[in-house]
Amino acid sequence: MTEYFAVPAAPRPAVEVAGSTLLFPIRRIFCVGRNYAEHAREMGMGGDRALPFFFTKPADAVMPNGSDVPYPSHTKNLHHEIELVVALSGGGSDVKADTALSLVFGYAVGNDLTRRDQQGAAQDLGRPWDTAKGFDHSAPVTPIVTVENVGHPAAGRIWLGVNGKPRQQGDLSDMIWKVPEIIAELSSWFELFPGDLIFTGTPAGVGPLVPGDRVRGGVDGVGVLELGIVAR
Repeated sequence: MTEYFAVPAAPRPAVEVAGSTLLFPIRRIFCVGRNYAEHAREMGMGGDRALPFFFTKPADAVMPNGSDVPYPSHTKNLHHEIELVVALSGGGSDVKADTALSLVFGYAVGNDLTRRDQQGAAQDLGRPWDTAKGFDHSAPVTPIVTVENVGHPAAGRIWLGVNGKPRQQGDLSDMIWKVPEIIAELSSWFELFPGDLIFTGTPAGVGPLVPGDRVRGGVDGVGVLELGIVAR
């Protein structure tokens, strides 16, 4: 049966697959909060192994590598957060950690751009983080490297610099919750599907960005993400 929509259907957001002409269609974007102890401490929280918590970004927040990102409205304190991103080719509910990696299609590098002042205000008022985290253009991502080409990175340098000056430096091994554990816990809250992306948290050193800044960061062995911040 032919489908007729009441308004034009939006295009499906997608990310390139490295070394291929294929695209990875994005269904949802999940993010893990405070998954590096030093970052948790710099945000004024403890760095203990409490259960991970999650928030989301809209799929169309994705921006391709090399993009110019418009400085968002309603903030005077835009922050960078460099992260390892997991791309799923399988799904399910209540996935076990020891089988979770079988759901992974590949990995990428992402930047969880954040309206930090709005996040702080939301926390103070007990409100959700949606406007702080889920705004337009808030999820730049590199092309996805398949598991066949990168394996399952559990250690390796994760880093970011702004205008050539180092800001963030850490190692994937510093993650409080590892990728299989993240997938398992997330699947206890949401049924996962192919096309889901998971941002796995950021190391310490997050900081402000202003128009004119050039941002470059990466995960060794996975990719390098570059973007510019431009006036809106």
